[in-house]
Amino acid sequence: MKNMIKSKLALAGFTLTCGLMTAQAAETKRVDVLLVGGGVMSSTLAIWLNELEPGWSVEMVERLDKVAEESSNGWNNAGTGHSALAELNYTPEKDGKVDITKAVEINESFQITRQFLAWQVKSGVLKNPRSFINSTPHMSFVWGDDNIRFLKKRYDALQASPLFRPMQYSEDPEQIRKWVPLMMEGRDPNQKLAATWTPIGTDVNFGEITRQYVGFLQTRPNFTLKLSSEVQDITRNDDGSWHVEYKNLKDGTESATDAKFLFIGAGGAALPLLQKAGIEEAKDYAGFPVGGSFLVTENPTIAERHMAKAYGIASTGAPPMSVPHLDTRVLDGKQVILFGPFATFSTKFLKEGSYLDLFASMSAHNLWPMTRVGVREFDLVKYLVGQVMQSDDDRFEALKTYFPNAKQEDWRLWQAGQRVQIIKKDDQQGGVLKLGTEVVTSKDGSIAGLLGASPGASTAPPIMLDLMTKVFKDKIASAPWQTKIREIVPSYGTHLNDDPEKVAQEWAYTSEVLQLAPPPAIDKRENERNPEHIDPVGQKHLDSDPDLAP
Repeated sequence: MKNMIKSKLALAGFTLTCGLMTAQAAETKRVDVLLVGGGVMSSTLAIWLNELEPGWSVEMVERLDKVAEESSNGWNNAGTGHSALAELNYTPEKDGKVDITKAVEINESFQITRQFLAWQVKSGVLKNPRSFINSTPHMSFVWGDDNIRFLKKRYDALQASPLFRPMQYSEDPEQIRKWVPLMMEGRDPNQKLAATWTPIGTDVNFGEITRQYVGFLQTRPNFTLKLSSEVQDITRNDDGSWHVEYKNLKDGTESATDAKFLFIGAGGAALPLLQKAGIEEAKDYAGFPVGGSFLVTENPTIAERHMAKAYGIASTGAPPMSVPHLDTRVLDGKQVILFGPFATFSTKFLKEGSYLDLFASMSAHNLWPMTRVGVREFDLVKYLVGQVMQSDDDRFEALKTYFPNAKQEDWRLWQAGQRVQIIKKDDQQGGVLKLGTEVVTSKDGSIAGLLGASPGASTAPPIMLDLMTKVFKDKIASAPWQTKIREIVPSYGTHLNDDPEKVAQEWAYTSEVLQLAPPPAIDKRENERNPEHIDPVGQKHLDSDPDLAP
């Protein structure tokens, strides 16, 4: 009798095990594209593919309970529609001349973004442009003889490009007061100042864009969203596809998906996931996490008196993402002001990550490059230590250099998103610190990931266009894709910088659709730029991605 009971129990156990194995196998689905990460990069790629291949099946896996909760969240970045109108680090001075190469590249790229967003509004993917993009002048604001001299040279150099013609320059305190009264009140009247002011700048809520993208995608029959799901393992199948296992963090259930193409757009988590996939290309990289905090005021009496994104000059050794700026933001339908960023340090790779992230990413392949960069970038290390040691009073004193009459009780400190600086292996130097974003793809184009300190949300559409050029070479060269891309982005494959009339047409079109302030007329002066300084921007968009600040 006992033996019979044991046999039945064993049989029941075997049956249960088989049932569980069958259930587990049944959960493994096949898709054309799997996106890891629910931020602006993954959602932008999904929208592109919906336009170009609406029949493809797409799945998005996000670790948090909602999409756009890490770097894409509006409160976790400065929301600048980066077009190099204000960021001085994009126009370095070399041998006495200001090089505008990168500024033109970035501006051209943001024009692609404007066209992409306009198309999505026209197509009904995005609703109410004012909910995600608003006209906000961009300005550079400096003091001190050397900085004033540089700003004037920068302004003169940029006037050679029609993309920057609306920019105005002034050293007159009264003119600057008209642009930013809040920044001038209480300031020493003897302080020498200079500023450039460009009326066509924008403030962008990338979190809202992401949410609207994903909301639209969820209406599509071939799109699946998995929230609260963390990737556990990534392996290669015999047929070249990728097997991704992930776990629901709420109920513990495990699932798996096989994908023909895998994109990892998981912010700081992208590097560990690429390492987990075991591709050779990921071995060249390491990551160094840098956080940021902002002082923020939601006092409407203050916020409504400042309408600009005013950028200064970074401290010695500071990364471009740490350039101080006093920013108008429109978040959750409310105008606020952010000042910062102030660098913070954590070993986490994500704001909602683990303190073990940095250590887990170290390997025999990247430890030496990390060590070499740490030794060579002493100014950066010194800057970060100084930032971490700052007190509330120190941060408030920094704010007062931009807003002299600020009152401490009106401001609170907000911890923004976590960024991971790229450290790339280099044969000559051991390792180099790269302060931009970089697309990493496998040789066969079956897997790709986006690494970098600043995800370049402002240039997500051209970055994803560049990615598709690498991984879908045959498709992107085909007539259907070419036709559709040019329908979405009329300037695709051309240089707006070469044609003032096309610049004016593009601004007028996108301003109308996105409900932005109409651009001023551009004169038809011949473009005086040195053609040697401008790299082509068209089908090759951002192979060397700009150091886009958050």
